[in-house]
This record gives sequence, C-alpha cells and structure tokens, in this order.
Amino acid sequence: MNIIPAIDLKEGKCVRLKEGKMDQETVFSEEPVSMAEFWFSQGAEILHIVDLDGAVHGKPLNEDIILSICKEFPSKRIQVGGGIRTFETAKGYLENGIDRVIMGTSAVEDPEMLKSFCRAYPNRVVLGIDALDGYVKTQGWLKGSDLTPIQLVKSFEDLPLASIIFTDISKDGMMAGPNIEATSDLARSTKIPVIASGGVSSLLHIKRLAEQEVISGAICGRALYEKVFTYAEAQKTARE
Repeated sequence: MNIIPAIDLKEGKCVRLKEGKMDQETVFSEEPVSMAEFWFSQGAEILHIVDLDGAVHGKPLNEDIILSICKEFPSKRIQVGGGIRTFETAKGYLENGIDRVIMGTSAVEDPEMLKSFCRAYPNRVVLGIDALDGYVKTQGWLKGSDLTPIQLVKSFEDLPLASIIFTDISKDGMMAGPNIEATSDLARSTKIPVIASGGVSSLLHIKRLAEQEVISGAICGRALYEKVFTYAEAQKTARE
C-alpha cells in the first residue's frame, strides 16, 4: 500500500478543512511549491493536489499554482482534482504534465463525457467518489445524489480508469480514523485499485488499512501536517 501526501489549495494556500467545510480551514503553508518540494524530499512517489476553490466553483481557480508545481518537478507524479468537469479542462492538465486527473462530479452529472475521456486517455483518470451517509456527493461535497459508491463504480467498471479515490466526508479532516469497512467493501466490489482518503490520523489506521489487502493506497493530510507521524513512518507501516 502506498502513502500519498495531500496538498489542498484554497486561495493559493495549503489548507486542511474539516468535513469539507470551506469555513473550517487551517492554513499550513502559504508556499505550495515549497510544500510539494518537502513531500517529494521525504520520499513521496506521487502527490495528491486538490483545488478546493475549483471544486466549489466548477472550474480550476488554482491552476497556475498547480502547473507551477508540475513544472518545478517534471519527473514527479502528480494527480489533481477539484473543478475538473469538462473534457477540455482535464485535457489541459494532462497535456501540461499532470500525471492523472481526478474526476467525480462529472461521473454523476456528465457520465458520457467522462467515459469518452477515459477512452481517450486510458489509465490517466482517477474516479473520485465522495460519500456521506452512504450516498455520493458532488460539486465540492455540496450536492447530494441517490447513488451509492458501489452503484457508481459499477457504471465505470469496464473503463480504463487508473484508480478510485474513496472519501467518507464525515471522516475528512476529523482525525478520527478512516471508514475502513466502507473502503474495503468498495475495493472488494471492483477490479479497479481503490485508494482510501479521509480520517487517517495514526499509524494504527494505516496498519489496519494495509491489513485489508485490497486497498492500494491511502491519502494523508492533516496527520502529516500536524506531525502525528512522518511520511517515512507512514510508508514503512503501509509496506510492512
């Protein structure tokens, strides 16, 4: 299992939210490029960047910063989400050096476009599934749906997706542990690699996720920023 550090961007700053609420932010750095350099220097193989403003407004608003990180570290892998809802937006990121784009809202609201994009760019799309109380939410977690995560995955099962990121919104930023049961259930329901996100706040959480043997990675944010554990400690635990 691979540990993936997260950089969440709001108004150009690295922040962490609680349960995705834009008014409950903690600013950890005002230098996103330096933050990216730090995570790569710690041994991170891939960086998870989310444009929080873009997720809410439906179009990238921190794109210049994201692409500057990509330009600064051309040999590194970066996956980006937040406000990527059209073919052209996703294409723009991939053709400017981003390794993978994370798309979630379009999976619910414009599935045919997303399917076409997956076929045009095989293994470069990550399906982002954000759920609250068992149902998928979209538009920066602001809009509900009547779809369960497993129902959504089944509609994309035969497409060349790179992976799925599953986030239990109620756990995100709360330091209370990930939803291991829901994440592992989803992973067992599909052949697509599933990455856990939200709530990882101890090495024990990482150990328990890895013990499921069906989860390919875990995104870590607040716990790393608050130095609950180091990246090296997290990765060592994940691989043991």
